[in-house]
Amino acid sequence: MIDRLIRKIKEKNNPTVVGLDPRLSMIPNFMKEASYERYGKTPKAVAEMFYSFNKEIIDAVWDIVPAVKPQIAMYEQYGHEGIKAYIDTVKYAKEKGLIVIGDIKRSDIASTAEAYAEGHIGRVEIEEENYDIYGTDSITLNPYLGYDSIEPYMKHCKDHDKGLFILVKTSNPNSGEIQDLEVDGEKLYERVGKLVSKWGEELVGEAGYSSIGAVVGATHPQQAERIRKIMPRTYFLVPGYGAQGGKAEDLKGYFNEDGLGAIINSSRGIIAAYKKEEYNSEFSEKDFGKAARQAAIDMREDLNRVVAL
Repeated sequence: MIDRLIRKIKEKNNPTVVGLDPRLSMIPNFMKEASYERYGKTPKAVAEMFYSFNKEIIDAVWDIVPAVKPQIAMYEQYGHEGIKAYIDTVKYAKEKGLIVIGDIKRSDIASTAEAYAEGHIGRVEIEEENYDIYGTDSITLNPYLGYDSIEPYMKHCKDHDKGLFILVKTSNPNSGEIQDLEVDGEKLYERVGKLVSKWGEELVGEAGYSSIGAVVGATHPQQAERIRKIMPRTYFLVPGYGAQGGKAEDLKGYFNEDGLGAIINSSRGIIAAYKKEEYNSEFSEKDFGKAARQAAIDMREDLNRVVAL
């Protein structure tokens, strides 16, 4: 998986992943009205508008970004209709040639992890038949339960060319309450980083990076430089750019000297760009896809100022 992602990043000269994390407040009014008229004010209406919204965003950016990252919680809250919108979004993004990272952040004991793994990156077997249910290329995981909660996913990474991004240092303000605790003279996130690096050794691709990556928030640049030294061949998925305060100038230490090693996420900064002051004078809500494209181009140029691929 990691080699496919790197090829896309190089091809598009862009280390950006677009977070497809729609909220009802982001959906343009004309789309809301059309869905409500058809389905009433129901979960089905929201799911339908989320999928339509995502399709237009994907149509607007697929040729300039390498990957998208739908956050499953935004869909799960609407029940089976929302899950269908998530699955349909993944399928449509893959039809457009995008790498899809399912942001699911699962963590559980081994037997339950096996079920999550089979559903999200493996195959679900029903007698002699098997099915790829969600279709994502990679997913995010929480390592709190240790290796036996991660191991069930590893087989599917090998067998089906999939990947993982495991939480190491997250972008939320209170991450340090646990992640910065001292453990035998080092921070807990450093210990976790070493473990993730070790787990990924058997899945290193042709480009020299592992398909077992790490989530490292853009709001912690000093810690990220330390993590990069600990994990030189691990790809970072970096949330927190833009809306959460991360700046391009803060991100240089996340990359290696080859210009690779990190893919930077932006969610509402791109998909809700039409609501931002710098774009809403040029783009109406009906042009939300065009606004998203311009925001993605601006982000690419901003990143390329400090990181040369």
